[in-house]
Amino acid sequence: MKQKTNIFSIAAVGIADVARDLGSFFRAFGTAFARGDWAVKLTLLWWGAGYARRKQYIKALLMTILEALVILFTVKISLKYVPKFTTLGTVQAEKVFNMQTMKNEWNDYDNSFLILLFSLFSFVVWIVGVVIALRSVIGAYKIQQDAEAGRHVNTFREDAHRYLEDKFYITMLTPPVIGIVVFTAIPILLLIFVAFTNYDQQHMPPNALFTWVGFKNFVSLFGGGGMTITFGYSFVRVLGWTLVWAFFATFTTYIGGILLSLLLNSKLTKWPKFWRLLFVITIAVPQFVSLLLVRNFFSNGGIVNAICANIGLTGFLRNIGLISTSYIPFLTAPGWAHVTIIIINIWIGLPYQMLIDTGILMNLPQDQLESATVDGANRYQVFRYITMPYLLFVTGPSLVTDFVRNINNFNVIYLLTSGVYTTTNQALANSQAKEVDLLVTWLFTLTQDYYNYKMAAAIGIIVFLICAAFTLVAFNFMISGNKESEYQ
Repeated sequence: MKQKTNIFSIAAVGIADVARDLGSFFRAFGTAFARGDWAVKLTLLWWGAGYARRKQYIKALLMTILEALVILFTVKISLKYVPKFTTLGTVQAEKVFNMQTMKNEWNDYDNSFLILLFSLFSFVVWIVGVVIALRSVIGAYKIQQDAEAGRHVNTFREDAHRYLEDKFYITMLTPPVIGIVVFTAIPILLLIFVAFTNYDQQHMPPNALFTWVGFKNFVSLFGGGGMTITFGYSFVRVLGWTLVWAFFATFTTYIGGILLSLLLNSKLTKWPKFWRLLFVITIAVPQFVSLLLVRNFFSNGGIVNAICANIGLTGFLRNIGLISTSYIPFLTAPGWAHVTIIIINIWIGLPYQMLIDTGILMNLPQDQLESATVDGANRYQVFRYITMPYLLFVTGPSLVTDFVRNINNFNVIYLLTSGVYTTTNQALANSQAKEVDLLVTWLFTLTQDYYNYKMAAAIGIIVFLICAAFTLVAFNFMISGNKESEYQ
């Protein structure tokens, strides 16, 4: 019986491994602190004590400097902001008359955003500091054991050499890990914290304070709050269009790319290199240039509308009631804009998928194709039972990432509709949304134009949860069982 492997069991194993490693780490610290000499115990307070005791003065100096930097950061930054973290500040900014200078001057006010940001930095620095302190105790105890057993104790030069040889992976991974923590982890945590505040245009630091509001923003986002018109109305519609867009944007280009690559690789197609070159040229042009140009083509007074009017298509559509204007609202009316955006995206995304599928088709097992032909399979049967399963097997992970990428496909939607599309739905307008908005473009509008950071942060969390859930489910389906052996 085959053992079914899924992403949830892999995640459970990963969590168990992390828990086991943490348990081993704390057990090692407990043993080191209990059995270590006075210098090892002192290392918990002075990170360089255990190293100085064993005459590793350079390492002791480096650890002391690192500890001093943490203490300096705590004194200069953390103690100024962390005590105000629970309230995010209480002193409002205002000008007061200074009797000494006889001028109106700003008071010593609080800045809620700086309190939140530097408190978050402080928590990260403290966690890292605790880990370093515990690790220093473990390291000092190992040195004590080596010294007591008469084993060689590495010098600083020897330790440095090890990090350039045996442990070079640690040296190489340290800068990226620091970069991920500073530029990815902390901004994500800041986004999460902002979602639980009332940070918006009416509570904009430094002139005003914002504070914690709990789950109020999420209640409003999902239609609660007792208001007639809420963000919930807009959220449902924007989320629906986001999922519809992601589905069609992914699978139209995916299927179209497969069909186009099959056509260009067919022996019946003449000058395949020439046709392939024409499609590749669209990739060479920057996407934002192409999208802005196409937006002008499909505008109300653009060349496409002029052609449609000249051939009588505009009049025909008006006569049958599909439009009520003297032009076709390709990018300015609901429905029309949705379809037009998907069609334009096919033109933008098809060449990329065509190149990928062409490379895969070149490596298609020819023996299977020949065997199927000998057995009497026609072209449709070969495509259905051999070519398509092979393409799905190879491009499955890429298909998942394309779907997630299209959920966050900012460029196509924003460049085609920004400054062109105006909603007439007052309920959407009250939430600063439009029918053609994705969650990510709605989030951008809320922050860039309306400074509604609280709702933007809440939407950002929802986008992350949607992408994470889809990825987990999709990869769970893809890696369940033994897909490779089943295909072979």
